Amino acid sequence: MSDEPEPGVVAVVPAHDEESRIADTVAALLSIPRVGAVIVVDDGSNDRTASVARRAGATVVGLSRNRGKAAALQRGLDETGGAGVVLFADADLGASAAALQAVLDPVLAGTADVAVAAPPRADGPSGFGAVEGLARWGIRRVTGVRLDRPLSGQRAARREVLAALDGFAPGFGIETSFTLDALRAGYRVVEVPCAISHARTGRDLAGFAHRARQGLDVARALAARARRRG
Repeated sequence: MSDEPEPGVVAVVPAHDEESRIADTVAALLSIPRVGAVIVVDDGSNDRTASVARRAGATVVGLSRNRGKAAALQRGLDETGGAGVVLFADADLGASAAALQAVLDPVLAGTADVAVAAPPRADGPSGFGAVEGLARWGIRRVTGVRLDRPLSGQRAARREVLAALDGFAPGFGIETSFTLDALRAGYRVVEVPCAISHARTGRDLAGFAHRARQGLDVARALAARARRRG
């Protein structure tokens, strides 16, 4: 048996105007046996996200204005101290966040350096097929690795991997750049089936605008990593 201590786990949750769901998300994450703390980064919310998260048991750090997911993730990561493993989770997972135990297992067992949650596909069209397909194609073209759910933000990673990332890409390119950086650095990235659920973007004008921004950010992240490759 190894004498090395087991790595501590800290969950980082970026949140913007999530007062209705953040308490359930925090409680679910804290119910995972190896999660020692949950850090909620209040990304300039206009509601009671911070106070609700704090009452639920989270450590809350705040950004004075809404700066986006990349800034929130970095701020949260800066607060994780000596945690050996960081679990990233979206604020709107609610009680389903407890299922992220499955994502932690391979990283804690040493069989993966990064584990990405692959949630079940919702019934009917989600509207994200084209953007997800773009990310899947780009990652496979650069690294030769095919991921089924490359846009999943629910993932666990060893501290060493996070130190090797080339920062968090802005906008919706975060997950694509994260995966590319980890794979190109030689780390083991796996997908894990995980029964999580979160709010879905609608198939209305606002939803299509959201997907357009997402697609543009993914394309930018792929282009930036391709240039650095050359």
